[in-house]
Amino acid sequence: MLRLLACVMCVTAAHSLQVGVGIADVTGPPAEVGFMGYANFEQSGMGIHLRQFSRAFVLDDGKQRFVFVSVDAAMMGIGVRREVIKRLQKRYGDVYNDNNVILSGTHTHSTPGGFLLDFLFDLPILGFVKETYVSYIAGILKSIIMAHNNLTPARVEYGEAELLEANINRSPTSYLRNPQEERDKYKYDVDKNMAQIRFVTPTDKIIGVINWFAVHPTSMNNTNRLISSDNVGYASILMEKAMNGNSTFPGKGRVVCAFASTNLGDVSPNTKGPKCEFSGLPCDQEKLQCKLPKERCFASGPGRDMFESTKIIATKLFDTAMKILKQPGEDLTGEIGIVHQFVEIPKEEVHPYDPISETFNASTSVKGCLPAMGYSFAAGTTDGPGAFDFSQGTTTGNPLWNAVRDFIAQPTAEDIACQAPKPILLATGRANFPYQWQPHIVSCSIARIGGFVMAAVPGEFTTMSGRRLRSVVGRATGAKRVVIAGLSNIYSDYIATPEEYQAQRYEAASTIFGPHTLDIYLNKYQQLSEALINGQKLDPGPQPLDFTDQLITLVPPVLWDTAPWGKEFGDCLKQPQKQYSWGDVVSATFVSGHPRNGIRHGRWYATVEKLVSEQDEAWVVVATDADWETKYIWLRNSKVLGTSYSEVEWEIPEGTPPGTYRLHHYGNYKYILGGIYPYHGFTDPFEVT
Repeated sequence: MLRLLACVMCVTAAHSLQVGVGIADVTGPPAEVGFMGYANFEQSGMGIHLRQFSRAFVLDDGKQRFVFVSVDAAMMGIGVRREVIKRLQKRYGDVYNDNNVILSGTHTHSTPGGFLLDFLFDLPILGFVKETYVSYIAGILKSIIMAHNNLTPARVEYGEAELLEANINRSPTSYLRNPQEERDKYKYDVDKNMAQIRFVTPTDKIIGVINWFAVHPTSMNNTNRLISSDNVGYASILMEKAMNGNSTFPGKGRVVCAFASTNLGDVSPNTKGPKCEFSGLPCDQEKLQCKLPKERCFASGPGRDMFESTKIIATKLFDTAMKILKQPGEDLTGEIGIVHQFVEIPKEEVHPYDPISETFNASTSVKGCLPAMGYSFAAGTTDGPGAFDFSQGTTTGNPLWNAVRDFIAQPTAEDIACQAPKPILLATGRANFPYQWQPHIVSCSIARIGGFVMAAVPGEFTTMSGRRLRSVVGRATGAKRVVIAGLSNIYSDYIATPEEYQAQRYEAASTIFGPHTLDIYLNKYQQLSEALINGQKLDPGPQPLDFTDQLITLVPPVLWDTAPWGKEFGDCLKQPQKQYSWGDVVSATFVSGHPRNGIRHGRWYATVEKLVSEQDEAWVVVATDADWETKYIWLRNSKVLGTSYSEVEWEIPEGTPPGTYRLHHYGNYKYILGGIYPYHGFTDPFEVT
């Protein structure tokens, strides 16, 4: 009888949970806007390979509600989150607020920037970019509204599986600084487990899936100029096509599948490892330098080029996620909950964490520092080498660069001592012109679904930092399943362990709040965990400052577009051949307007169409610029005349039905005397045999 009662209570609890999922296009401006991630001034957009999407998951058990959103973007910023919440509250009142909204960036490095509202992060993009900012806000908002409107009874199941040959540690010598006894607990120097939760209706239909696997979405390197959601984004598309039917266009299906970021700070997808650019010899492992002058050290693989590498890693992610999905899931029945707090890290003083005893040392205390970037930050990583002659592991300063630093903002003696052994290259915490360079206040959040806990963190935790956080949260909550949702709500760079910090490689040099940054987060997330379990209401903490009235941009606007003499917008200048087969690449060139004239969310710049009725001249869309097989490439001809061209490519997939096809281009042009007008054009028909 007791077992029956327990079963009834279990089913009742499961069915009291409602889950809604939603997906929306967030693709930013595709041309002449810098990409966020590599800090490469030359890496500005010139088209689309894979569109960006926002994937939202709303959970409500009748007592509490929260929304988790995974966004195909480098990270999330406070301005975007603040605006999304403001617009949600206009619709729904206080249903959504600072406490229960988690926005997590996937961390792709091939999407438009200029939206973070911290000067250092927007500087490589040439400042604030309103088109990016609005695109992300509008798309995220739409995905949450869809999820809100689609709430349905569901249960949550957990699964996991090991995935090998999809990630490596890009700072292995830093990892070795962690205590041997701690390292001995783990088989690998990166996490190899994929964690998955799936949402299942009472009729056993899957409506949504969230996967977490530690890997940087940097298969697309810093020479890429096409918007791309990279390996994790393509894995999402593959899984959504598998769940919704392969004929479903990306972003249009009922089932939503996210591959969200986690503790990926020191984890690379470039599994061939670092090699010297010209000689192909292994780099110096400590400094990541090569013998030949100006020869860069960078990692690549597993494919022959970045597109093949992206596809290989994405397919590995997809295959593992589907493997988990086919296995019986662990029921996560139980209450949901969430707590959140803003934290001013430089003002925090905490007890340091001992990774051996897994306790906090109450006999001493450590402090946070004002934000600062070290010399090795400028060296970049093997995923994207930096500029000048900076090298990894730099622990001493240079008088010339220190003079440049001091001209921008001079660190105090206290700053230098606090950040040691980091030599400060940029005293970002002291820089306030034209506005704040890096955040002082961060967003910390932790959510619970029964025996599953998700710690949403405002940055990139390294492998061991993430393992320590999962351990602390697991003990504090009693949860068997803990995941880290990375790059959430506010971006505050990296979080290395205190031991890794001593090595001062890229991740440590970019740990902006000093050597005890992780200690502060471990203390804070233990407090949040205890508050979550005990139902304690927390002080909201200090609100991050709002700089929206001080923003500057050096990104030039679109002035006008003109078509070449005797041509119209949409005219096809280069026609395809008459006949193609599987594996061939069809290409065409059109007279084009600037793609920044209209952000085409839910619409396209390019489609592939098939003739279905010759008599009625009826064409149906079979692929869009969001599909892997297509590329939309925009080329500027003359800035003075305002002329430009768009190239549309379609690599014909194996299994494409024979028939008559054409390429179709859409856009908007800006008239020199004012006004923005739509246009379109298509190629002559061609045959696929």
